[in-house]
Amino acid sequence: MSRLRAMIALAALVVAGGLMVIIPSTPASAAACAASWQSSAVYWQGDQVSHNRRNYQAKWWTQNEAPPGTTGVWQDLGACDGGTTPPPGGTCNHPNWVAGTWYPAGSIVRYTNGLYYIAEHDNPGYDPIISTWYWEPYTCSGQPPTTPPPGTGGFVVTEGQFNQMFPSRNPFYTYSGLVAALSAYPAFTRTGSATVQRQEAAAFLANVHHETGGLVHIVEQNTGNYPHYCDAGQPYGCPAGQAAYYGRGPIQLSWNFNYNAAGNALGLPLLTNPWLVQNDAAVAWKTAIWYWMTQNGPGTMTAHNAMVTGAGFGETIRSINGSIECNGGNPGQVQSRVTKYQQFVGMLGVPAGANLYC
Repeated sequence: MSRLRAMIALAALVVAGGLMVIIPSTPASAAACAASWQSSAVYWQGDQVSHNRRNYQAKWWTQNEAPPGTTGVWQDLGACDGGTTPPPGGTCNHPNWVAGTWYPAGSIVRYTNGLYYIAEHDNPGYDPIISTWYWEPYTCSGQPPTTPPPGTGGFVVTEGQFNQMFPSRNPFYTYSGLVAALSAYPAFTRTGSATVQRQEAAAFLANVHHETGGLVHIVEQNTGNYPHYCDAGQPYGCPAGQAAYYGRGPIQLSWNFNYNAAGNALGLPLLTNPWLVQNDAAVAWKTAIWYWMTQNGPGTMTAHNAMVTGAGFGETIRSINGSIECNGGNPGQVQSRVTKYQQFVGMLGVPAGANLYC
């Protein structure tokens, strides 16, 4: 026997009372299983779950895609065994959030992602993750989480697709500004299936295209309308001036009360400095997404809810312009929006869905 082989043999044997005892190798134990994957929960980049006795880690935002999935969102961390980590939100016992329910300030709810939120201001059932103005994260101890779930910063529309959608856009409307604005409303284009997410993005961008002539106009072109957007009956008045609240940005935000509400929701001084909307691309995009996510306008629901609940693209038009275009008000304008929406969903590879008209 060679010296090397003899050393290996000796390392595997122990002399105990004159007997040769073989020490068996100890198999590596499997990692403990993380919390079980839930179809209704929202998972962010870095979140870990277990499914069929294997652990997985999310590479980006996902919902309703069971590991290992088909899109590559889940990284397989290997087999697992034993106990599971406690679900997010701890052991709080508060009711599930219900869309459309009136929540006074101080209400605590459990959202669909398993986390808890406390209402900072009265609201008519807004999604807890759409704005920190209405809701704040909440833990059983009453203290906000030290590290809120991170967003991925991604968008279901690529920069190449965005440039193709808006070939003549004003350089002010940057793709990076749009992506930066996503952090203000994590549920925007990240709710529901991959198809629904792309339909919502197409619906938003189709309406934006119509409102701005293809992202060409930053401000309202009819300057004669400018003095009309000051509602002096509001308690805060029009501190920036009678004619300061004209249409700006992708959704053409106008009126002092809209600037005030958007500013409060976004933590920006838009009532006193409405010019931020025409000077900062990220702010401009945020105001458009704010309206899309939180305002019914002349309709009966937000444009976001219209797309994620299946009410259809037609209801987004109603939320923006109501009877001015809908119910036969201006069928040509409606058709313009619908045609652009159909074009955009085609570019994103998803069907347009039902209820295109209002």
